[in-house]
This record gives sequence, C-alpha cells and structure tokens, in this order.
Amino acid sequence: STQSTWGKRSGMIPQFFILSARGDTIINRDFRSDLMKNTPETFFRNVKLYKGDAPPIFNIDGVSFVYLKKNSLYIVATSRFNVSPSYIVEVLNRMAKVIKDFCGVITEEAIRKNFVLIYEILDEMIDFGHPQITSTEGIKPLIVNEPVPVDAVKSTGFRPSFIPSNTISSTAVQRSVMVTEKKNAKNEIFVDIFEKISVLFNSSGYLINSSIEGCIQMKSYLTGNPPLKLALNEDLVIGKGASGGAVLDDCNFHSCVNTSEFDINRTLKISPPDGEFTVMNYRVTSEFQAPFRIFPYIEEVSPYKLELVLKVRSCYPKETVASHAIIKFALPKLTSTAHNELEKATQSQKADYFENTKTVEWVIKKFAGQTEHTLRTKISLQTSANSFTARKEIGPISMQFEIPMYNVSNLQIKYLRIEEKDTSYNPYRWVRYVTQASSYVCRT
Repeated sequence: STQSTWGKRSGMIPQFFILSARGDTIINRDFRSDLMKNTPETFFRNVKLYKGDAPPIFNIDGVSFVYLKKNSLYIVATSRFNVSPSYIVEVLNRMAKVIKDFCGVITEEAIRKNFVLIYEILDEMIDFGHPQITSTEGIKPLIVNEPVPVDAVKSTGFRPSFIPSNTISSTAVQRSVMVTEKKNAKNEIFVDIFEKISVLFNSSGYLINSSIEGCIQMKSYLTGNPPLKLALNEDLVIGKGASGGAVLDDCNFHSCVNTSEFDINRTLKISPPDGEFTVMNYRVTSEFQAPFRIFPYIEEVSPYKLELVLKVRSCYPKETVASHAIIKFALPKLTSTAHNELEKATQSQKADYFENTKTVEWVIKKFAGQTEHTLRTKISLQTSANSFTARKEIGPISMQFEIPMYNVSNLQIKYLRIEEKDTSYNPYRWVRYVTQASSYVCRT
C-alpha cells in the first residue's frame, strides 16, 4: 500500500507556474492547494542567489522545485512529495511544447496575451496534480479558446544576397497549430536540421576533441495530417568508425516514424502529429571540419604589459555567412586597463572590455566563409601582479555563433513527399539547415 501511494505521488505536480525574467508571476495554477502561496517568490529568490544558472532541481524547506528555462522564462513545477525528477522534467518539457504549439512561440508577450488559453490547456493536461493528456493532438479537440497572435520574434541574423527569392522568414514557423482549422490557412510543412557543435582546441589551435548533437525537427500545418515520406542522402552510414559521405555514431526516432525502409534506401515514413516534433536525433564524434579555427598568441611586452593577438578563421564555403558570432575570454584578475584594437574597416565588428568581470567580448555580426579576423588586446597589469602568473589567467576563449543553411555532418534531405493520392494536393515544403555552437572553446 505504501509503495503504491509513493508510485502515485512520484509523478504528481501539485503546483505549476511561469515567471518572467524579472520574477513576475505570469501563470500560476495550484492543482492541490497544499503548498504555501509564496512559492514563486521563494523560487525566484533562490535562483538569483547563484552566480550562473541554478541547478534544474533543488529543495527548500521540504518543497522540491523543478524548472526549465525557455527564452528567459522560468517554467516551474513544485511538490512536497518525493517526486521522480526525470519524470517531472519530461512532463514540463511536454507542457512547454504544447503551450508553444498553441501559442506559436514561448515569449512573455505570447503567454500574457494567451493566459486564458494556457489555463485551459493546463486544466486539460493536469488533473488534481496528475498528468493526464500530454500531447498536442490529444488536447487540440478539447480546446475552445482561440490563440491571440503575437508579433514574430525578430531574428538576429540577416538575409544574404545569395539566398534565393523562394525563401521565407525563419519566423514563419512561429504560428499556432490552430491555424490549420481555418479555411484560408496555407498547407505548409517546415523541416529543420539543427546541429549543435562541441569543440575543444589547444593553445596552438589544434583540435583535441569534437562532437555534434543533431536533430531533424518538423512542424506540420497540413490539413488532415497526411502521411509523409522523408528521404535522406543514400551515402548516410550509421555506426561509429564507419566510412561514408555522412557518418553518424547513432540515432533514434520519434514514435510516429516508420523505419522499415531506412536500412534499404534511407527513407522514413512519417505519420505527423499536430505541432512540433523531433523526427530523429543523432550524434557524431568522428572527425569533421570545424567551422572556425581559433589561434591565440600571448606576448609579454614588459613586466607589467601583456598582449593577446587572437585570430579567428572561418573554414566553411565563401557563399555561407555566419551571423552574430561572439567571442569571449577572461583577462587576469590584476588587470588595471585593457585596450582592444580591431582591423581597419570593420563596421560589423565591435570589441568591449568589461572591467567588473575582467572579460572581453568581441562581436562579429557577419562572418563570411574563408575569411580571417584579428583582435589585438593590450593588457596593463597592476604593479603587484606577476606577469608569468597573469599570463596563465588569460582565457579560455569561448565562441558562440549561428550558421544558416549549413551543416557540418553532411546529412542532407533528398526529398519530402506527401503520400496523398489527390494530385491537386500540393503543399509548400520548407527546409532549413542551422549550425550552432554548443561549447566551442580554445585553451590559451
């Protein structure tokens, strides 16, 4: 009996709330009324005590807090019971996904404008703290309220001249799944190949280790959700140490994907659910061409002056352009002043020294392929500093970036077909490739 009770309570969510980046409570649903009303304030106060991000799960005075952070919003579940952490995190992820599917995007504005719809969704998903329906297609028939549209989130990127005219904005996918119910709604399907790269270079710029975490993500606005057939490049090989055009260590698929033909001709049969879903996750640890190479050079000019020359070189094709590359590195604790020098005629670049954190941030808004940029940082040390010790305190150098219409793994979508007998049914198909930095670091 005790074991049975624990099993029921291990997946219970007595309270759920969403906080803004300032700590304002936007959504707050107390499913069981057995917790203090000030838990959102307690949560936010504790999160702000940490210098970086707080752990995703922590306990205060017998209350467990489990949260996700999406677009600077805190999505939180609380419980007094001995809950299963992984289960609650999974439920929170599904709740966030459903809210995004209905609102189009998870932002403070979208949640404030659609709070009535979100409360309706929460009441369908959770009953007295117990998760019931956690899929968009299961909840969609039960929802009465219409979503209130919000302005699309502006992209930090830009539109290079080489992108053809038959492309649309990346914000086009930020629409509610409810649009498919309308008569004049477009029949569209969006497919994204996202790759997040983790790379570590030594101080000489040589690669120490590297990996890719990738996924094929799909969002369907097709009436009736017809079955799809997605074909990948035929030279795709699965298995660590294998050789081929594109080599993946391993991969896994969504439950709606039929892989009966995958081993034969690399095609996937998909019965798409409502909303956004991940068709396939994959991982690569074999050698690949890193999109950027980083070369740091540290010189001791005098006992109290150091100079860091930082060269960053792009290794992708000329026609490809990375957007909003950010390079950060720490300076010695006993730095008195630092002066940054950029190349001449660098309108899309800026470099700032932040004295309170002793860090330098170098921003390159447009980084074209097969080019190299240089930053020279002149460091003046306090008289009590030891230049040998201070030299070791420079770095490591980290980099963030996003490269549209480029992927490192060489995984390609060959075609996407709608398995519909009616020849007049010809929806729009949009495919996008995005490569981002997960942990891109160079030692100094």
